[in-house]
Amino acid sequence: MQVATPEPEAVAEPWRRNLRGTLDRVLNGPRPDWWWTGRHPDACPGRRADGTLTSLPLPNLATCTRESVRDYFDNTWTLTEVLFSGLRGEEAFFRPPYHHLRHPMIFYYCHPPALYINKLRVAGLIPEALNPYFERLFETGVDEMRWDDMSKNAMAWPSLDEAHAYRRQVYARVRQVIDTHPGLAPGHAPVTQAHPLWALFMGFEHERIHLETSAVLIHELPLALVQRPACWPHLHPSAQRDAPATFPPRAGVDYPVGEFVDVAGGTLRFGKPADWPSFGWDNEYGERSVALQPFRAGRRLVSNGEFYAFVMDGGYREARWWSEAGWAWRGFRNTKWPTFWVPDGPAGLHRYKLRTLFETIEMPWNWPVEVNAHEAQAYCAWQSARDGVPCRLPSEAEHQALREWPPGPPRDPVQELDGVALARETGWNLGLAWGSSSPVGAGRPTGAGVHDVFGNVWQWLEDHFNPLPGARVHPYYDDFSTPCYDGQHQMILGGSWVSTGDEASRWARFHFRPHFYQHAGFRLVQAAHDGGAVRLDHAGAASQVYEDAQTLNDYLLLHYGAAAEQMPWAFGPAGVAGFPQRCAHWLLDGARTFGVATGRALDVGCAVGGATFELAREHREVLGVDLSRAFVDAAEALRRDGELGYWRKDEGALGATLQARVDPAIERGRVRFRQADACSLPAELVDFDAVLLANLLCRLPSPRSLLGRLGGPRGLVRVGGLLAIFSPYSWLDTFTPPEAWLGGAERDGRPQRSAEVLRALLGEEGFALRREAEVPLVIREHARKYQYIVTHATLWQRER
Repeated sequence: MQVATPEPEAVAEPWRRNLRGTLDRVLNGPRPDWWWTGRHPDACPGRRADGTLTSLPLPNLATCTRESVRDYFDNTWTLTEVLFSGLRGEEAFFRPPYHHLRHPMIFYYCHPPALYINKLRVAGLIPEALNPYFERLFETGVDEMRWDDMSKNAMAWPSLDEAHAYRRQVYARVRQVIDTHPGLAPGHAPVTQAHPLWALFMGFEHERIHLETSAVLIHELPLALVQRPACWPHLHPSAQRDAPATFPPRAGVDYPVGEFVDVAGGTLRFGKPADWPSFGWDNEYGERSVALQPFRAGRRLVSNGEFYAFVMDGGYREARWWSEAGWAWRGFRNTKWPTFWVPDGPAGLHRYKLRTLFETIEMPWNWPVEVNAHEAQAYCAWQSARDGVPCRLPSEAEHQALREWPPGPPRDPVQELDGVALARETGWNLGLAWGSSSPVGAGRPTGAGVHDVFGNVWQWLEDHFNPLPGARVHPYYDDFSTPCYDGQHQMILGGSWVSTGDEASRWARFHFRPHFYQHAGFRLVQAAHDGGAVRLDHAGAASQVYEDAQTLNDYLLLHYGAAAEQMPWAFGPAGVAGFPQRCAHWLLDGARTFGVATGRALDVGCAVGGATFELAREHREVLGVDLSRAFVDAAEALRRDGELGYWRKDEGALGATLQARVDPAIERGRVRFRQADACSLPAELVDFDAVLLANLLCRLPSPRSLLGRLGGPRGLVRVGGLLAIFSPYSWLDTFTPPEAWLGGAERDGRPQRSAEVLRALLGEEGFALRREAEVPLVIREHARKYQYIVTHATLWQRER
């Protein structure tokens, strides 16, 4: 019998190829002086008497001085490097997170510096790139589509030495802008959204977002790969215990008994004024008016002790408490308790400790439980059944109603107080006053007796992430918020102990997918109404258009239906059937004409895969990606089985069942499908011989994000490769904010045509136009209704 030779570890886990081993000794223990690419913590603004750092106040853009801006940048930059000094050894930088849904920490070490350079260039504050390869590689992070959308994490990353050198270069470049720009001279005009320096403050706040998300990812690393930095804020004093935690915890002793307060209804208005003198992200602006109904709100956040009862009652074993997606996530992860609870003994014993950022401590039953939105909503369902009272998460409007502001002109405490002063003067655990959560009743309550409206942990809401009426994307970052108005991102409000700057602001509105962890917990609301929560997953919402069952059927007909099925009327337009296949053949013919290899092809916006399979007639490997889960699942079924049944609608409920079939001559094994966002494609997708974008551009929230990904270092298209674009330029604000349209509107007093803008953008990326045509298609809705569309087809070849 032959015994298989074990695969080398570096092959079994390809990410290990990134481990050089040269810095392991240096990265264990305190960092040497060369580690700090900006200000040393001992000389950094925000240093406290005990040697730890806290966050400086958010700059007032009407009154900030050059020195205060420099201090805020140094505080931001050094806080990041203090956090990353908590990584032990090279493995901590390159090991993927356990869920494989995000990049390893080396990406987040360089992502904020790359964004500084890219946004300063967009604003015209610096003339050129520092390192074009790094500024493409580290430009776009991962917004995982689902909990089972596992990336391969097989990328080759730059060495830590190279990454460190890049950070040093970027720090010097940003400091130069701060030290020399006349917009920060004494008596300067306010820095507004129209000012080029807005991009500088955008860089600061983007880095502070990643200070927090990096802390989450470090929280998820094995304990052996982290170490507590001396300069990082201490745990809240309540973490120090002389005795082990009590099991089971005692309500009213180890944690407060849950209580509710009555909150009156009324009209609420919220949204950040356009002229407020601090940086803000696009989703904060605008205004919403809500007629709020009365409700009852939990006096405190749900504690570990309260959540323990859910765990002990089998909450993770019973599907009835969970949404369909939540139960699928729970099963996929085999989750049995909150992710940061560490079993202390056999699983059935149900004894736990708590993993904090850099250590494990005795379970603080009175701290807020940290869970994702699926877990929070399951607890609400369980609590509703247990108490016989409808219970749910708060809406955004209800969270706003819990806030309390002193009389007089509006103010934002985070603009006036550093983290320590925030804790002292407002009672909020924000801005790195501490390095952990604190007890749910420790903060100063509002007049109504509600604790932790701000700070401690973020709070999951019932709302999907959504724009306020009047909000507009900012041209420096037009894909910051818009791609996430998709009904797949759950809102969070209030900030956490590690939230700083704009994240700690009264105006902050943030979001994550419901399976993600973000130092977030929740508060209970009792009410028979929905609190006015904004939901974007209802039928007819833009985010659901391509998840609808009938739309899926229509596209299966478009991609696989016979010509007589797609257009049965003899007097109808000719040559409109088989659009995906015609797109693929146009690209394949271009490869033959221009002598381009047919190795690897990418079909972006592949829908149900008709063109993807057709490209596989000649390409060795073809990847189809689409945002729609329904489309990708159907395409994958066709790849697996070769056929798939679907419904052709004729009239009302009448129609016929048809079979979509892949031509048996096509080798389906050459094809793969993957759910991905065209505005944020995975970083490992590079150097394809051919890329197809068919009927896609005008359905993207940020078409420039995709177009900017095509060329340059780590471009989707290799030098010499081909790009085919088919678009009718059907711009609709349902899908694309008007500010992000390529054309179809007047700008600077003249009409702007999409084709002209496309030529200019692709010319800058090094593409030459090889062919142009008008290509029709038809989408059948039923026997007497058809969408007739004429796409503008362009074939490009990358020259540099």
